[in-house]
Amino acid sequence: MSVTVSPNTPPNGRPLRRNDLHACVRDPVLDTMTFLNEITHRYPDAISFAPGRPYDGFFDIEQIFDRLRGYLDHLAARGRTPDEVRTALYQYGPTAGQIRDIVADSLRADEGIDVPPESIVVTVGAQEAMLLVLRALVAGPGDVVLVASPCYSGITGAARLLGAGVVPVDEGEDGLSLAELETVIARERAAGRRPRALYVIPDHSNPSGNTLDRDTRDGLLATAERHGILIIEDSPYRRVSPGTPLPTLKSLDRSRAVVHLGSYSKTVFPGARVGFAVADQEVVDEDGRVGLLADELTRIKSMVTVNTSSLSQAVVAGALLAADGRISALNAEQAAHYGDAMRTTLRCLDARLPASLREALGVRWNRPAGGFFLTVRVPFRADNAALARSAEKFGVLWTPMSYFYPDGGGNRALRLSTSYLTTAEIQEGTARLADFIEAQSATEENLPSGPANIRNR
Repeated sequence: MSVTVSPNTPPNGRPLRRNDLHACVRDPVLDTMTFLNEITHRYPDAISFAPGRPYDGFFDIEQIFDRLRGYLDHLAARGRTPDEVRTALYQYGPTAGQIRDIVADSLRADEGIDVPPESIVVTVGAQEAMLLVLRALVAGPGDVVLVASPCYSGITGAARLLGAGVVPVDEGEDGLSLAELETVIARERAAGRRPRALYVIPDHSNPSGNTLDRDTRDGLLATAERHGILIIEDSPYRRVSPGTPLPTLKSLDRSRAVVHLGSYSKTVFPGARVGFAVADQEVVDEDGRVGLLADELTRIKSMVTVNTSSLSQAVVAGALLAADGRISALNAEQAAHYGDAMRTTLRCLDARLPASLREALGVRWNRPAGGFFLTVRVPFRADNAALARSAEKFGVLWTPMSYFYPDGGGNRALRLSTSYLTTAEIQEGTARLADFIEAQSATEENLPSGPANIRNR
């Protein structure tokens, strides 16, 4: 007897109920990038200030092979046999990473971060590093992670996948307030919760574009030591920005209060998917034996990704070796380009929306000196419906800042990414954006207050 099965019928005849899956699949945070991808594909001719991606013009196919050969030559020069070199490239490598010594040398040369290779875990991008650190630190239902808000959605997404509580520490327009941080810590402890760490991007933050000044950096370290919490420092934009950056929190850290996360997605190339965590905090077990937090992260990683791609590590290592470990030298041209892109964007916005018009409309923006992002504050709801109208009627895309507020907020602000566009695209895109802002500001009072005709997540 034959049975006809509809192509729409699952093999067991019973569709899964979404409500029976983990609650994280229904979390709006996980839908934000999906919506941006949908609208980007829907309006392919729109100029997009949405993606925080490196500029494609710096990528050269042949360079990958040069970097790979450089690393293989490095292994041979250190006495590795051909069989050992082959194994290093083709086999599963050490879970903690096989280029930790090269990463450590680079951090010492470029950032003044002097840590042993054993304190480093090489990860599948910085995103895996976030997941590992959160999984290790959040031990019970009363443990929470503090985040500078607005914050990168990757950290809140990782926390929600793990069921970890996220508590925002609101930034002002000038950046993180130490007084607000003290208030939040006291409030959480009074409620019986245990703040474990504060996540922050000190340099040219995603999404706001803000940079913490030196006094705030010093104050953060003092606060962390006083309250016994860790700082999770995420640092992807320092070496794609012009000029000499302020010291990393980790380079200023004298009490092992900072877990430093890094990524080669912006500085080498995103497709490599290589990042790292510096976790030199001591961990004492029940028998009094002392290890490192990096060891615990490695144990977790062994059950998540097993190891980071040996081939990707080899290419990244080759890039570091070619520059004697100095990402600053490797990325000098790129940093100048991204600085020019930011200045061009700001100059074009100033020309198209001069001060008198901005004041009349109630529009303003910050002025980052580097990084990929800036924030534009507007007098209307910058939500998905407004983004759809901007794409359809004006041919320009951006990112709603509301995506980056864990507890809501940012409804009248948008994020612009300046990194992925040419000068001509920036000039045309800012003109289109200014037209949209003027039109949307003028019609805001007449917009319907009911549900929009597009999903509003």
